Amino acid sequence: MKGTLSHVISLGLFCLGLWLLLSGFFDNTFLLSLGVLSCILVTWVAWRVEAIDPEEHPPHLQLGPQILLYWPWLLKQVVLSNIDVTRRILDPKLPISPTLIQLKPSQHSDLGRVIYANSITLTPGTVTASLSGDSLMVHALTRSGAEDLQKGDMDRWVTVLERETS
Repeated sequence: MKGTLSHVISLGLFCLGLWLLLSGFFDNTFLLSLGVLSCILVTWVAWRVEAIDPEEHPPHLQLGPQILLYWPWLLKQVVLSNIDVTRRILDPKLPISPTLIQLKPSQHSDLGRVIYANSITLTPGTVTASLSGDSLMVHALTRSGAEDLQKGDMDRWVTVLERETS
């Protein structure tokens, strides 16, 4: 089953945004036009081979404007964690206490749980070891990192992101 027009547009806009972000070309008209054409081609091919599956990305789970607030928040967490991990590497007096914890995500969809698990893994010092059903197994470099996750700030952010899209 081919994706609906909203799925096709969503994929096209995502490809274009990713291309702009990764290429860094904002002032060269020729390269911008090639980027737009390549995004249109990729979207068209994905639509033709029926790779845009509505079940994998249903309309009620498309990421909306809330993602624009979530990304900066996540980036801040990544930077803060990076600083913490770097300090622990450079200063042997700072404790490293590897901890394995189990979390129960509050997201209701697979997409929400995957975003949560990937957000944890993107944050230095934490890795989602497994995601099965309604349970995440997370390895944290420190007990304080594990406790921060257990406080649930990231879980709440992703849940709001998920809720906004439903």
